[in-house]
Parts: sequence; C-alpha cells; structure tokens
Amino acid sequence: MKISQITRRDIIDSMIAEKIAWCGRLEEPEFLARLFELQNLPSTDQRFDDAAGDIWQHRVNNFDWDDDWVFYDQRFNLMGGDDEVFLRFLCETIHPVVRPDVTEAERYCQLYNSFLREDGFQLVERTRLSGKSVYVGRYVGLGATPGLTAARETLAGADPGYVAQQITRMDAAVNNDPGLAIGTAKELVETCCKTILTERAITFSKNADLPELVKLTSKVLELTPDDIPEKSKAAETIKRLLSNLATITQGVAELRNHYGTGHGKTAGTKGLQSRHAKLAVGAASTLAVFLTETHNDRSK
Repeated sequence: MKISQITRRDIIDSMIAEKIAWCGRLEEPEFLARLFELQNLPSTDQRFDDAAGDIWQHRVNNFDWDDDWVFYDQRFNLMGGDDEVFLRFLCETIHPVVRPDVTEAERYCQLYNSFLREDGFQLVERTRLSGKSVYVGRYVGLGATPGLTAARETLAGADPGYVAQQITRMDAAVNNDPGLAIGTAKELVETCCKTILTERAITFSKNADLPELVKLTSKVLELTPDDIPEKSKAAETIKRLLSNLATITQGVAELRNHYGTGHGKTAGTKGLQSRHAKLAVGAASTLAVFLTETHNDRSK
C-alpha cells in the first residue's frame, strides 16, 4: 500500500466537507456494483444473503446508514486496502456515467490529485466516452517536474478546466508517456496565447502555429516596466528569450513526430524519453506562466 492512510483520510475528509455524493447520479448499490461483485460479499444484516441486499435496505429503502459509511465498511476496505481498489473507486466517482457534469468531474479530479501527488499518484485521462474524460490512477513518482507547480498556481484564469486538465495530463505523462507530455506542453502554450489574445480582442489566424502565436502575444503585451532605462532594448531581449522557449517547445514537439508510433518503424525502435518530456514541459510551463502573469499585471 503506497497511498498512505493520511492521504486517504485527507481525500475522504475533503469529499465530506465538499459534500461530494460519491455515487453521483446513481444509487449506491448500482455504483458499487460497477466495482465489486456485491452478490459475493457477505451481508451485515442477517435478513439478507449478500451485500447487495443490506446496502439496498439501509441506503435506499430506509436510508439509516451515515453518508460516509462506505469508507469504513471492511468489505471494501478503502481506508487500508489495495491502492488499485482505492484509485478505481475515486476514478469511478468522476466517470461520465456517474458524474456527467464535466466541470464538476474535473474539479473533483483536481481535488483528489492535490492529495494523491504527495504519495506519487495521479488520476489521468485514459480515454474518452462521448467526448468526456474517463480516468485511471497511475503511479507517476515523487519527483516534481520543473515549472508545473508555478503553472498550476498561475494559469487558473486561463480556461481553468481545460488548462488544469492539460497540466494534470503533462504531470502524469512525463514518466509514463513522454510523447503525450510533449504534445500537451505545446498545446498548453497555444491555449495560453489564444486565451490572452482573445481577452485582449486581438484577431489571430486559426491556423497560426506556436511561434506565430507567441510572437503575436509578445507583441501585444508590454513586456517590460516603464521605468527601466533602454526599455526598447530590454523588450527585445525578453522577446528573444520567450522566442527561445517557444522554439524549444516547438522543436521537441517536432522531434516527437520523428519518433512517433506510425510510419512502420522497426521493432525495438525507441521513442523520446522522460528527460525530453521534462525539457518540453519545463520550457512550456515557464513560458506560459510568464505570459499569463504579464497579461494579468497589465490588465490591472
């Protein structure tokens, strides 16, 4: 068990404080049947043969168990059991069938991840169902990727749900799927630039690539304070630095295409590794944070 009881307790306490209905729009027996074979689990009520019967009796028919009963029921052992079981339970609470509101599901995912990352775990998008995210729990390690913490704190105003999803995806994929992390890093900067330009009512081409977007965003923003000497020279230096960050992000993304899974590559061909992903993610996060902070400062 790598997910500590402290982390589990923090998540459960937060769910109670946030009044999160863990079964979503389903009834509790229906929700739990998606994870456990209730007919094979014993009943705690002698009137019933299995867990399906007593859960229905006490949570649907009579409703005389506490709302947080499931976290302390030894049949499910969420507090002290297998990590995979606990992660599957959390993922199921934000599954599109259970919780169709995308914004709500993403908010809860961020809440869970804020605690899980202390033990090296994250909930990440595995696939999509009717355009909505289906999550899976993964061990991503305890090493922090440079730039991501600042990105989480700064980019909340830039399309919060989507940007938070991009950051979570990058964080989880750096070690497990470097190609995905690199591609998402490029998307993060594009999203940041488009958000800033849209909020400033600046027209841009829908087909603009990353360097074009960064160049236009840099031009629109006044990148240096008014009270420094040789302001124009300083501005050019900052623009060059930003351009270099954009070039790194774009370059690694292009390099990823050469190492992609297509084009009939030979067996044993290796793709880009975690260190390449960290380079792209670090550059993209630093660039996105600087542009967003400058935009926010100028907006004041």
